[in-house]
Order: sequence, then structure tokens, then C-alpha cells
Amino acid sequence: MPLRAERRSRPRERFGFFWDLLFRALRGSLSRVQSFYAAVGIFITAGAVLAVAGTWAFAELATHVRRGATQQFDDTILRWMAAHQIPWLRVAMLQVTALGTGVVVMMVVAVAALFLWLTRHRHSAALLLVTTSVGIVINSLLKDAFHRARPSIFAWGTEVFSSSFPSGHAMSAAIVYGTVAYLAARMQRTHWARVATASVAAVLIALIAFSRIYLGVHYPSDTLAGMAIGFAWAAFCMATLEATQLIAARRAPQALANEQPAEGEAQGPGTRRQEGR
Repeated sequence: MPLRAERRSRPRERFGFFWDLLFRALRGSLSRVQSFYAAVGIFITAGAVLAVAGTWAFAELATHVRRGATQQFDDTILRWMAAHQIPWLRVAMLQVTALGTGVVVMMVVAVAALFLWLTRHRHSAALLLVTTSVGIVINSLLKDAFHRARPSIFAWGTEVFSSSFPSGHAMSAAIVYGTVAYLAARMQRTHWARVATASVAAVLIALIAFSRIYLGVHYPSDTLAGMAIGFAWAAFCMATLEATQLIAARRAPQALANEQPAEGEAQGPGTRRQEGR
């Protein structure tokens, strides 16, 4: 019985970040589903729900954009932005929007992936690289499919090189900074540290999306659609990682006891290090 109880508790200890979120949202029902397969099912279901919700939101926006139903709303917001251009805020938004450019995003991904790889979080490094790479392809395909013209309400505050829908900056920010925050939160040991990490990422993503509107290079519907499909793809990949590692932990239970030894702790012969939180 103690061994069985220990095995049941391992997934929660090992994947604390997602367990915290799911246990708080579904505390009553989760108390009755502690088995391994239920845990895997929860992660897959959570990822699927978030992915479907984001995809549905994107599809709704795309449909309305195609029909021109968002044009009045988009133009109204941009005209308000044009009437409230403040020099210092415009400069600040140029700095913020730079955080969503391809060069900066690739640098963030490269540094984060290298850190994760060197610290033996190799599944996480692979997740970040795959999520980002596929996300770039998805954005390019969507831009080519919709080929929406850029706004012309007022002079752009920065250069642009592609069509408008969906916003590449907003989508890249949601994917990259959202995934990096998720991977960082998995390593945090306290709930409040995870909340702080997620909050910083959410504010950064929102600011990047807002900067594209303030600088006049995107309609609001472009940025909303970019964030929606970006979060959908990232959520699917995150849940896939969680489920994959639960399965890996099930197949190699001894690896959990040997994960990430403390600094200065000696490793014996044959000791394996498994990816940490």
C-alpha cells in the first residue's frame, strides 16, 4: 500500500505546475481520479480544450474579417489611436514591439533552449524549438491565405514586410513567451513564483500586441487572432509534453528518484538524470 500511494503521488510532485492549475480548477472531481491514466487523460483533455478554444476564437475572428464585419470596429480603434499619439509613448511602443521581431524572438528561443539543454531539461528544449518553428510556419501560411492589407488610417511607426492577418508579432509572442514562461514555471517551487512568472509573460504578450495597434501596423482583430491561434498551438504542445513525460515516468520509475541531484551531490555509477520541473 505505501508503494502504491507513493506511485500515485509521483505525477503530482513531478509536474507541479500543471497539477496546481488543474487541482485548483477541478478540485472536487480530481480527488476521485488519482490514477495514472486519469492524469494523462486530464493533461490531454486540458490541452485539447485550450487548443480548440483558441482555434475556435481564431476561426470566428477570421470569418468576421473575411466578411468585413470587423472593419468598423478596427477603424474606430485605430482612429482613436491616431488621435492619441504621444511622442514618448510612441518611442516606448517601438521598444516593446522590437521584442516581438523575428531576430529577438529567435535569440530568446536560442538562449532558452541552450540553457534547458545544458541543464538536462532536453524534452523542454525540444518542445520550445518545435513549438516555435512550427508556429512560424503556421503564421506564414495563414498570412498567405488571408492576405489582408495593412491599415492605412495613419502613418506607420515601424517597417512591415508581410500582410496583416494574423499579427505575426502577437502570435510569436504568445507562442514563445508563453512557452518560455510555462517552462520556467515548471521549475518554480512555489505557487506564487509560478503566478508571477505567468503574469509577467501575460503582460509582455499583451503589450507587444498593443504596440502593433498603437504604431498603426495592425488592426485590433489581427492581434487578437494572432494571440488566439498562438495560445492554441502553445497549449497543445504544453499538454503534449506533460502527457509524454508522465508516460516516460511510468515506464522508468527509477528515473524520478535520480532527477537533478543537488549541487555538490555525487552521482553513483549508472545514475541517470531525468528532466526536472
